[in-house]
Amino acid sequence: MSHSLVTRHLPRPGGDCPYRICGTGPAVVLIPSLGRGSEDFDLLLPTLAGAGLRLILPEPRGIEGAPPLRAGDTLHEMAADIAAIIEAEGAGPAVLAGHAAGNWVARVLAHDRPELTRAVALLAAIVTHEVPAEVRASISGSFHMSLTDEARLAHLRRVYFAPGADAAVWLGGWWPQVAAQQRAAAKLTVDQDWQRVADRHPTLYVGAEADVISPPPARDALRAAIGPKAECVVIADAGHALLPEQPQAVARALAGWIAGLPG
Repeated sequence: MSHSLVTRHLPRPGGDCPYRICGTGPAVVLIPSLGRGSEDFDLLLPTLAGAGLRLILPEPRGIEGAPPLRAGDTLHEMAADIAAIIEAEGAGPAVLAGHAAGNWVARVLAHDRPELTRAVALLAAIVTHEVPAEVRASISGSFHMSLTDEARLAHLRRVYFAPGADAAVWLGGWWPQVAAQQRAAAKLTVDQDWQRVADRHPTLYVGAEADVISPPPARDALRAAIGPKAECVVIADAGHALLPEQPQAVARALAGWIAGLPG
């Protein structure tokens, strides 16, 4: 079994959408957060591929040569790009794993294309509460590339990382224009049926113990928000960034849950 990453390109409206793929076995699609690329998952790949999983990492539009989102695009168009990749790879039904804002796309894809969806994993996702204004301010500050590194580090430490973690690992990898386009697409997505993903699909919420953006919900609250098929696991010593802080713990949680899925 090869764990080496291969980059492929799929023709889509406006240009080719790049994605990376590695491993063999049941497919898992890894969808990054707001204004960030698929590299955020790289530290998870050895553990996940070693668990016998086939990993597909689409690049969001506007990142690494992918065409930008178009005026009027919604989360449904973002999900359609990933659906096309799953179909091109013959990888359905796949587990869809969305980190933070990437959970929007995962849930919309599961709603729009249930035949391509085996289960859904939501990593540090906002599902049960509103984000406080002071937290939103630091999220926005993370994308202000004109700030000094120290000023941006203060924002990163405040809202993304557990106390004592090295927030500097996330100074790079931000795509402000892409984030603005993704926010616009989310705002244009006026339908809400896709939010209750766990009415239909097995769903794992992977929470971060020190997350100030999306504190892990209790299971009853989670199920009330997204459906009865939801389960929750909480990763210690991690904030909203989660992936660079505890990659092995997240990968083990995902792999163990996937191994127990029916079918």
